[in-house]
Amino acid sequence: MKFNQIDIEKWNRKEYYIHYMNELRCTYSLTVNIDITNVKAVVRKMNKKIYPVQIYMIANIVNQYKEFRMDINSYGELGYWDEVHPSYTVFNKDNETFSSIWTNYNRVFSRFYDSCIADMGNYSQSTSLKPKQNEPPNSFTISSLPWVSFTGFNVNVFNEGCYLPPIFTIGKFIETEDSVLMPLSIQVHHAVCDGFHIGRFVQSLQDLSSNHKEWLF
Repeated sequence: MKFNQIDIEKWNRKEYYIHYMNELRCTYSLTVNIDITNVKAVVRKMNKKIYPVQIYMIANIVNQYKEFRMDINSYGELGYWDEVHPSYTVFNKDNETFSSIWTNYNRVFSRFYDSCIADMGNYSQSTSLKPKQNEPPNSFTISSLPWVSFTGFNVNVFNEGCYLPPIFTIGKFIETEDSVLMPLSIQVHHAVCDGFHIGRFVQSLQDLSSNHKEWLF
């Protein structure tokens, strides 16, 4: 759980960080459709659940790029984590509420999947917001909205505007005879993440889906 502090004076994003944190503080979001046609078909044949697969895919790419692992630690220092873990929502059908739980990230899909399934089994019937204790500070948020597809989604965080980790929201699949698309909203802070970085993230996520044979087993 190493936190790598950034020396702002030597950082190539110093001017951008100061501008978007102090002069024009802002976040922005972008919604894309990721083609997961083959991933979903393979998951069905494997008799596995798709949601942990989606979580793994997002966490895998987040952990590839430090722009998505940026944070301000408890000492007020700017930096990035060596590794981050997904914190995600699970729905309680009985009382129509959700819980936010987390699972330690593991680059090996099968190990992460098993841990994620275990956590979902333990906490999916919870009636509290955060039933799993001791969430690590190096975590980021994923939520799921499987009841509706969307072409745009925005999360409004009402704090001092210094929340740097990304926020992801997954929508209901857009299914046709030939394809399955996953709507995904990505919200980031402009002080640490530009359009180029989101574009690279989206392409990497699509590549991960397209190359599923390399990891989905």
